Amino acid sequence: MEKLDQNFIKKLSLKKKEPSWMLDFRLKSLEEFYKQNNPSFGPRLDIDFNKILYYKNESEGLVSNWDNVKPNIKDSFANLGVINAEEKYLDGVTNQFESEVIYHKQKTDKDIIFTSTDEALQKYPDLFKKYFNKLVKYNENKYTALNGAVWSGGSFIYIPKHTKLDRPLQSYFRIETDALGQFERTIIIVDDYAELEYIEGCTAKTKQSVTLHAGVVEIYVGKNAKCRYSTIQNWSNDVYNLVTKRAIVDDNGQMEWIDGNIGSKVTMKYPSCILKGNNAVGNSLSIAYAKSGQALDAGAKMIHLGENTRSNIVSKSIAEAGGMANYRGWVKIGGSAKNSKASIKCDTIIMDDLSKSDTYPTNTLENDSSFIEHEAVVSKVNGEKLFYLMSKGLSMDKAKELLILGFVSDFKKSLPMEYAVELNRLIKD
Repeated sequence: MEKLDQNFIKKLSLKKKEPSWMLDFRLKSLEEFYKQNNPSFGPRLDIDFNKILYYKNESEGLVSNWDNVKPNIKDSFANLGVINAEEKYLDGVTNQFESEVIYHKQKTDKDIIFTSTDEALQKYPDLFKKYFNKLVKYNENKYTALNGAVWSGGSFIYIPKHTKLDRPLQSYFRIETDALGQFERTIIIVDDYAELEYIEGCTAKTKQSVTLHAGVVEIYVGKNAKCRYSTIQNWSNDVYNLVTKRAIVDDNGQMEWIDGNIGSKVTMKYPSCILKGNNAVGNSLSIAYAKSGQALDAGAKMIHLGENTRSNIVSKSIAEAGGMANYRGWVKIGGSAKNSKASIKCDTIIMDDLSKSDTYPTNTLENDSSFIEHEAVVSKVNGEKLFYLMSKGLSMDKAKELLILGFVSDFKKSLPMEYAVELNRLIKD
């Protein structure tokens, strides 16, 4: 396994035919990665960085026809149902296998940019440089620095002013190699009066070694623009999922995170909105379902800067069979954010005596014309409800499944149809 050092970074950048400024950025990020420590909060991160494979590419370049994809890769996506979904529900799709985007197809004829982030660096260098590393800085933490050093793949989307797509765009990320690190970089720009719905799926094959996913997402929502970003992650139980996702929202803009966390060994993910403009809105609806051997530390962040801004966080956590599902959030209404409102609601259901869930809210209010409301409910599975359902002929497992599906019903309603169906299947499994 190749050592992560300056020589590796130089070879990676050369292979990708990048400009010199990107190589300099990668080397600077690598230096920062080795300086930084793991986060002082959240689950324990037991990662041996010398045993991670930082780059692997099995494709022969980006293609737009499934017939030109290697059979083993094509079969992997076909088994996941990704190929069929493309034709029925989507205006465009990119699929990443290991470290590179291997397939891209855009069906809409509207004048948008939708491609891999690597290709965007080559084809749209000025636009790329304007937004890259502006919202999520490389030196924020150890894993943004690692992403900065070895990033590969991800989606680059630009929706021009006054453009609204009829159907969503989708990206799908797949890891199959043992001990691989996946470090995609996604940049989305939704210009003034434009609208975008973007959906993302993530899966990994079950391995025995630690696998690392440390992506970075930067989203720019213009004036009177709307963006909805939906994710269902079903990583295997050996994946450390450590992702930084952030959006900045201009006047009258709206950003919505729909975030489902079903798999992984450890997840630390807190999608955030910076409500920069007046009347900007940020919403986050998430679920975290932790089973045996899983620690899911998830939530959201909302930072109010503009006047009359609104944010709403709804977090649903389920812990079963010794799993740990935590909410961690940060809401700040700044002094300039007059007449603003933030609402946080955390609901947790604990399925047995082995499991655990905690809530870690940080709420800060810096003016007297705004307010923050926080509500948290933690409950164990109600024995009477289980008994009632079982008296109707359901098994214990089926009764629990029905209660869980009811608990996450609001989340499912916010998903595209095919993703809601997939969520049902994952919960049943």
